Amino acid sequence: MKLSDIKKLKVAVLRSRLEEVGLDSRGLKAELVDRLWSKLQHEVLPVSCPPTTPTEPTEPTETVEDCAPSSTDAGIAAPCYVHSTREFTHSGTQTETDTGVTTVQHGTELLSESVNCSVTERIDVDEDLSPEEEETGRGRAFYEFKEEIRYKRAKSPQPAVDREETERQDEDKVRLDPYNSHLHFEVSSDGSCGQPRFWAQSPSLWSGSRLTHGVLQGRVGFEVRLEKILPTTQLDDQEFTESYGVRVGWSVADTSLLLGEDELSFAYDGSSKIVSGGKKEEFGERFSVGDIIGCYASFSTDGGVQLSFHKNGRFMGVAFSLNASVLHGRPLFPHVLCKSCSVRFLLDPTTPPWYLSPPGFTPLAALTAEQRIRSTLAPNSRAQCEVLMMVGLPGSGKSHWARTHMKQHPQKHYRLLSTEGLLACMISGGQRDSRLRQASQSLTALIEMAAQTPGNYILDQCNIFFSARRHKLQLFAGFRRRVLVVFPSADEWKRRLSLHKMSEEEHIPQTALLKLQVSCSLPVQQTDLMEELQYVELPQEQAQMLLQEYKSRACRLLPPVPKQDKKHPRVHRKRRHPLGRPPSHRIHRTGINGWNNMLSWTQHPRYWNVAYRDQSYNYNRDFGYVGYGNDC
Repeated sequence: MKLSDIKKLKVAVLRSRLEEVGLDSRGLKAELVDRLWSKLQHEVLPVSCPPTTPTEPTEPTETVEDCAPSSTDAGIAAPCYVHSTREFTHSGTQTETDTGVTTVQHGTELLSESVNCSVTERIDVDEDLSPEEEETGRGRAFYEFKEEIRYKRAKSPQPAVDREETERQDEDKVRLDPYNSHLHFEVSSDGSCGQPRFWAQSPSLWSGSRLTHGVLQGRVGFEVRLEKILPTTQLDDQEFTESYGVRVGWSVADTSLLLGEDELSFAYDGSSKIVSGGKKEEFGERFSVGDIIGCYASFSTDGGVQLSFHKNGRFMGVAFSLNASVLHGRPLFPHVLCKSCSVRFLLDPTTPPWYLSPPGFTPLAALTAEQRIRSTLAPNSRAQCEVLMMVGLPGSGKSHWARTHMKQHPQKHYRLLSTEGLLACMISGGQRDSRLRQASQSLTALIEMAAQTPGNYILDQCNIFFSARRHKLQLFAGFRRRVLVVFPSADEWKRRLSLHKMSEEEHIPQTALLKLQVSCSLPVQQTDLMEELQYVELPQEQAQMLLQEYKSRACRLLPPVPKQDKKHPRVHRKRRHPLGRPPSHRIHRTGINGWNNMLSWTQHPRYWNVAYRDQSYNYNRDFGYVGYGNDC
């Protein structure tokens, strides 16, 4: 069964197929399709595929015809396909458009950015791909665009309160360093325990952290215990990866937080391997819950070092032997990396060790302040922090510029917040579409967390919507906010798109590029949102003119979406009477003297209170008062 056939199945059929193979049948259709497709890649289902019929839409649908242009300028040519699309109702899907005219208000007033356009076109965020595009998946651009439109109707964030450091952490205390860890790594209040923050929604995400202090001499060690495994229900990639993972070891301060993926990063992996520079070798034994791993570094007088590991007090061997020319006098910091599990360090110098250290070795927490080296301290306030927002179309070179800037300014310790950065933290492989979905779900929460955590950040996303830029920049109020626009010339953008297509696992669909061009708006200087605006490729005027050419060409190539029929006015039904159908109040002039079938007032309970509802006292309009009982 092909992926295209599975997508055409109805939701009820998908649920029954998943129940037959023992998988969870809950969730949206996209999740059901992904779950069934992952299962089909390894075994054949016992039931046959019915004739392919169009799937009944469960949400409001509309049809968009994507027509190919006669030319292939700037890589925006697209074949003709008719897509049956789904419109998300939880957020606005109308494109933010731009007339290209920037209004400058004189005096001290701010520059305003116009977001109105002559074309009001609906952008679809969950379109079915063409047969050529199905094999490569939706891709990063799809999920980034989907993430941005959520800000269309989002409420403006509350102004952040710059909390004073009333309880400044003791700089000499050894603990897990929140400033030197992934934002998605959660550190306990005492600084000795940590776990992935998004272990439930992103079980494939690895999260790491270093300790606040490192060493450069002597014979030093520390102990880590695998506390528990965090259960997860998302097992789409269980065939590809293990349910949890742990790496412990040492690394240099300016290396990646993914322990073992850089040259100066040395890890003992829980799958009985040692890892450095991304290369694995068999070593030691596997980890299980409750195991205690001892990590020991023995520095020689000439600057060399030997790294060895213990498991539950048993010597596993010397894993790495480094010459003095490798470290160049840089200290080594204890480092942990984990997935779907929690770990605990023994950092209390007054507590006895879990297992006795080898002769001559001293626990890191028991060293004096002169024997330890403190890592870089976090900024004290938001005013000392900086955020860089990248703006540009897909494939324009934003990520390349951000990585180059990080290498040129290592002292600022930038944290890169991007979909690609989160994908890099899913080092165990698996279905790319599933990993993209997990990354996009976590990215929005990470940006909000970053706005509350002191540090320097780079938001590496398209950020082509004015509403998305405004919301994110308002989150970082108090930071030094810089907006960097990467908008190359048409020929250069076409060349970069071709390189992006060759280097990435998926290409950017041409139809998606057209729709992104229509919805794109470039920022102008606004002092209430940013402190600096910089166009790093074309100047602002040329970029605005080129964007208008992209917009006009894209508007010609994309057919207008037919207007939806107006909804019929809602029929307001009368509310039911609490005591049944109320009696009629109309007068029927059909009986004797024009009055007939009149009810006594005692049969109208709403006219009387309970205390006055006496069945023996009646009044009839025909005969006047009737006495009590049978006396009258």
